[in-house]
Amino acid sequence: MSKGPVVILTALNLEYQAVHRKLASPQAHLHERGTRFEVGTAQGTSCRVALGLTSKGNHSAAVIAERAIQEFSPTAVLFVGVAGALWDATRLGDVVVASHVYAYHGGTSEDDGLKARPRVWEAPHGIIQLALHLDRLGDWADSASGQEHAPQVRFGAIAAGEIVQNSRVSAEATWIRQHYNDALAIEMEAAGVAQAGHLNGAPVAIIRGISDRADGTKNSTDDRNWQPQAAANAAAFAIRLAVELAGEQEETVVHRDDSVPSADRLDRHVTNTAHNSTVGIMAGSVTGSSVRMNTAPEEPEPLNLFAALHGFRDSLTRHRAEGDLDQDTYREASADLESAIRSAGEHTSDASKRAAMTLRRLRGLVVECPALMAELAPLIAAAGDRA
Repeated sequence: MSKGPVVILTALNLEYQAVHRKLASPQAHLHERGTRFEVGTAQGTSCRVALGLTSKGNHSAAVIAERAIQEFSPTAVLFVGVAGALWDATRLGDVVVASHVYAYHGGTSEDDGLKARPRVWEAPHGIIQLALHLDRLGDWADSASGQEHAPQVRFGAIAAGEIVQNSRVSAEATWIRQHYNDALAIEMEAAGVAQAGHLNGAPVAIIRGISDRADGTKNSTDDRNWQPQAAANAAAFAIRLAVELAGEQEETVVHRDDSVPSADRLDRHVTNTAHNSTVGIMAGSVTGSSVRMNTAPEEPEPLNLFAALHGFRDSLTRHRAEGDLDQDTYREASADLESAIRSAGEHTSDASKRAAMTLRRLRGLVVECPALMAELAPLIAAAGDRA
């Protein structure tokens, strides 16, 4: 899994705004070809999210998804928005997480009719497992949504085509039921995003809120009322998933050095190879010519937090020059670091608490750089000890 932010893409501005409302301090990020993203953090967390708008259709979604993957090297790509339900069992407002995506317009036209030749992309196993876990926890939905029934999360196939499907009785609707009767929802972007993720090695999850039943009621008053709620439900689950994905990535970075022996395992073996010499040593035990020495770790000198933070500033600048951090991340990280330095210089308990909180936020910004994460860990610990 990559070390970048979680990318969230939407096709409609209504869907974009539903995600945007859940971000703190979003900052514009302009791609060299003009695509505009906003990068912020999920509110109350250090999870970085890069939000982008693709517009409608699989082709546009594929291009923007690939552009986002190349730009951010994301932990994952989540495509979030509304969709039509193909079966009555899926209620309006429910969220569908794609177990796999059908590009259902692939086929061949023959004398006896149209034969299906779909492309299919399965969702990454780890993401589906995590999504199932979050569904079981049941704490992802907005409590103030005002819905009569709490939205449910459903897992199954999503069909992605090139037309707006708004009928249950048309020839196209009949054909879809014949060939893709396990699909829970239908929309127009998932296939493009799934293909972009496949070609670039990026994990992709498709998360859709059900706003209509693809039965002729699209664009009705009921549909217009449900669209904002369905988009909000999809955004709520997507943000919850993004936070967990970022947390797993951070744990992976922090525990990367677990193979280093701990202090209580620093027992050393010494063998006497100087056969005609005397060896003087304080040992825990001696067997033959082998000596076991129980070595207690030396007490480390107290960390000078103020000086260490100034040293971290140099490391931050160096990693930016080496390309490990993009300019936006470097700018935000530098601002947090300067705030932490000012707090550390005040030598009060409240100031130390502020420094520790700022450094934890800074950790979320540099999670894509393991070297900086490793250097930052003892600084956060030192600030906490002083608080």
